Amino acid sequence: MPSPERVSRSLVLTIANPPVNALSEAVLRELADGLASAEADDAIVAIVVRGQGDRFVAGADIARLEQLASGARPTSDAPTLASLIQRIEQGRKPTVAAIDGFALGGGLELALACAARVGTTRARLGLPELRLGLIPGAGGTQRLPRLVGLERALDLMLSAGNLVGDAALEAGLLDELTSAEELTRAAVRRAECIAAGSLPWRRSLADSPESTPTNHAEVVAALRQRYQKRYLNQRQAEACIDAVLTGVLHGAEAGLRRERELFEGLLDSPQARGLLHVFFAERRLARRELPKSRDLSRVLVIGGGTMGTGIGTSLLAAGLETTILEANTERAEAARQRIEAAIEHDLQRGRCDAGTAASRRSRLATTTELSTAADAELVIEAASEDVALKRGLFAELGRRTRDEVVLASNTSTIPIETMADASGSPSRTLGLHFFSPAQVMKLVEVIVTAQTSDQALADALGLVKRLGKLGVTVRSCPGFLVNRVFMPYSQATGWLIDHGVDPYAIDRSLLAFGMPMGPCRMSDLAGIDVGLKAGEVLDAAYAERSYRSVLRRLLVDAGRLGEKAGAGHYRYDAGRAEEDPALASFVERARDEAGRPELVSLTGDAVAEATLFGVVNEAARALAEGIVERAGAVDVASIHGYGFPAYRGGVLFWAEALGLGRVVATLDALSERHRASLFTPSAALREYAAAGGFPR
Repeated sequence: MPSPERVSRSLVLTIANPPVNALSEAVLRELADGLASAEADDAIVAIVVRGQGDRFVAGADIARLEQLASGARPTSDAPTLASLIQRIEQGRKPTVAAIDGFALGGGLELALACAARVGTTRARLGLPELRLGLIPGAGGTQRLPRLVGLERALDLMLSAGNLVGDAALEAGLLDELTSAEELTRAAVRRAECIAAGSLPWRRSLADSPESTPTNHAEVVAALRQRYQKRYLNQRQAEACIDAVLTGVLHGAEAGLRRERELFEGLLDSPQARGLLHVFFAERRLARRELPKSRDLSRVLVIGGGTMGTGIGTSLLAAGLETTILEANTERAEAARQRIEAAIEHDLQRGRCDAGTAASRRSRLATTTELSTAADAELVIEAASEDVALKRGLFAELGRRTRDEVVLASNTSTIPIETMADASGSPSRTLGLHFFSPAQVMKLVEVIVTAQTSDQALADALGLVKRLGKLGVTVRSCPGFLVNRVFMPYSQATGWLIDHGVDPYAIDRSLLAFGMPMGPCRMSDLAGIDVGLKAGEVLDAAYAERSYRSVLRRLLVDAGRLGEKAGAGHYRYDAGRAEEDPALASFVERARDEAGRPELVSLTGDAVAEATLFGVVNEAARALAEGIVERAGAVDVASIHGYGFPAYRGGVLFWAEALGLGRVVATLDALSERHRASLFTPSAALREYAAAGGFPR
């Protein structure tokens, strides 16, 4: 941390711990020393705390939190954030926080203890600890309601969101707004005015909560209802409410004690361990030794359907010049209209302003001429899943593009080698598999072959990062990663239905487990016909361990294609899914074609295990084959590609928490009793179970 700087009659302490100015033990110790120095110097009347660079403090030391969650305890002589905050709030001289950029988590808790907070228009203040399965643990649950009111404080914490600039000022979280250039001087002026008594010195913990409604029970009930689905099967939301209400009803000291008790209890909770694992697994994705990625500005997208326009929308939002290539002018214009509608939707939802929307539109072009590929710096093919069509396109692209231009396919099923060979430039050909809707879903599989160059991979990963998405590098194989490892999920669902388990009961069990929807509802949403076609590719590639109920084929033959057709496994009324008694006849016909197999009786967690343990099994094979490098990448992909609940840490983290021996035993029992190769544990899974876990 830089040496304290004297400005006027104030001592300015600068927090410097790149890249986010995290409050590590070393930083806390240096801040404590700076406070002691200021308190001992009679020439100093006030203190200002600021962050180095364009941020204040983006949180506590997350790596330290992970250690604490694993059982480590702080060293006895190390200052804690809570003790430092208490020292600031009870000090003889006022401390003012000068906030530019992020003041999150422990950073905001530190600022809340200050006599005032001065921020810039780009200041972002929030307490996002609930995203990690925790609650604020250094007084945030007590001080925030006393500054902004009970309802706003709880909503901010439960949403894990933040308030920016003007909104923070209006809420009372900031006391003054200024420019980045004037920030330190403005904070010093305010601190010295407080010291002189010309401005009030707020010790927030001594105040009663602002605007605490007399009907606080109703306010809390409404917030519980609003966030019920987000925090299904998790404890942190209720703990946050508990801590806040303890402070409201019994005073700040009781609230602080309850907050600390709940925080320490959550540190060792399953959801905190899972969410902390995901936090670090996402950051490990980028740890590869690769060349520097090129700074791209022009991208050509071939295909203006749902995926192509979703990809185009994402590219425009990231500031890239984007051209959509379609087969004729009518389809090109339709693609333009879809993208412009998506831009307008963002504008109406407040996700961008009018100037940004106009800029996005100005960078959009459509064409019917493949010759435009000559100007592109990267090409993404998002045409129909037709091998001959794709090979023809890549043969042309190989001839028409410059040697450094990456040629990417958004295929979900066709091996990348097929297009790489056709291009004549396999070193610069790879897959960029976006998930639908592409402008929303965070995951992109970056699929490489043995011939893909490091530079092409670096450029692709750089683009994915610029889009604000997570890139998981995957070696080419049928189904790649997510579609391949979740193949047993849909197959086991069909197997259970053929063995007498109610499809709607399966969906209810997976919803209760934490999946965003059950497998039957998901099939309807994606289009049963689409899933049937993709399933055929996977079944052929992995025939020795496939099981496919005929139920989906029967539904497609009857025109029940899913939500888009108004009926599938469910029937749809104004977009709402409703259980359909007519499904029973299709189920009985499927059971007839399966030979009326023995009925099984599974409910609740047993259904989740029967459908998801096969995913663990297939992921073990993918890891052993080198399709993906580490288990954490599978966990991230399962969450962002298929909706596996993040608080469980991803599908492999969840399986390890249960015990891989239990996974193997359950699969063995299903496989042996029902002679079903679908459930047979792989050699890879048995080896990982014997070794005590997956490679991390």
